[in-house]
Amino acid sequence: MSAAQWLLVLAWLGITLYALLGGADFGGGFWDALAGGSRRGLTQRGLIEHAIGPVWEANHVWLIFVLVLFWTCFPPVFASVASTLYIPLTLAAFGIIARGAAFAFRKASTELWQLRLFGGAFALSSILTPFFLGTVAGGVASGRVPLGIAKGNVVTSWWNPTSILAGLLAIGTTAYLAAVYLTADARRQGSVELAEAFRRRAIVTAVVTGLVVLGGIAVLHADAPRLYAGLTGRALPVAALSALAGLASVVLLIERRYVLVRLTAGLAVAALLWGWAVAQYPVLLPPDGTVSSTAAEPGVLRATLATVIVGLLLLVPSLGWMFTLFQTQRPAR
Repeated sequence: MSAAQWLLVLAWLGITLYALLGGADFGGGFWDALAGGSRRGLTQRGLIEHAIGPVWEANHVWLIFVLVLFWTCFPPVFASVASTLYIPLTLAAFGIIARGAAFAFRKASTELWQLRLFGGAFALSSILTPFFLGTVAGGVASGRVPLGIAKGNVVTSWWNPTSILAGLLAIGTTAYLAAVYLTADARRQGSVELAEAFRRRAIVTAVVTGLVVLGGIAVLHADAPRLYAGLTGRALPVAALSALAGLASVVLLIERRYVLVRLTAGLAVAALLWGWAVAQYPVLLPPDGTVSSTAAEPGVLRATLATVIVGLLLLVPSLGWMFTLFQTQRPAR
């Protein structure tokens, strides 16, 4: 494999980790919005805050990692996406900022109106941000972002059937991951009632998201035929793996296997992302923006690859140790 291919694999691993970890944080905001009133939803919001509080900023490392890799190693792709899809990207950036600020301010607030204001901002931005990120993915996957500065339509590039489908899937998968992760967190803290509540939500969300995926097949067939052909062709085994992992997750939730279901749920979402990658490879921006044609100079690629490897050797163990520490903590009572 060339340096460009290795860097693309690392970038896609970064996207996958952001979806699995940062996505679950966004999903926590989704369930925060549905937790109920200030009293009825107190215990659920307490569990959500405990689960995402120590790590929500760390998870954004993967988003920054991906952006820097594409900016450095595939500059024509970065420039094309940023200039054509600047509306959803800007809205997603505002959502990330608003979500972080609201989460921090709510923890420091004491007045009920402040709690409701910042809680609403946190929940709304947690839903809208993954939606807009999903529309970006849909615009790229459906071939609506041509190579060149602002060559695509700034509205229809992200507001189209495939992008809307991808946005809804982003909301569904983040909510699903959060519900799955929170079942194990609740059981570890000894709250059977909360574990049962999130187990039911995870099952319902899995079913609804699965129906969206099935309905999305017709959408892709009509709106993104090139992507549809790839997903039903060489990427079909990866797509099937995602479906099987999703079905296994539902079975494990029914059997209350809360730790094991985290693995199958993560596999279902990761396989969905890698199915897209396999279906589109070696094209980054359909139809002509391939890996080799959009890659930076070889010297830049080699230097970046060496730097990334050294950085990951330091970063990954540190993040793993941090997650391990906070996964063994119990919330203060």
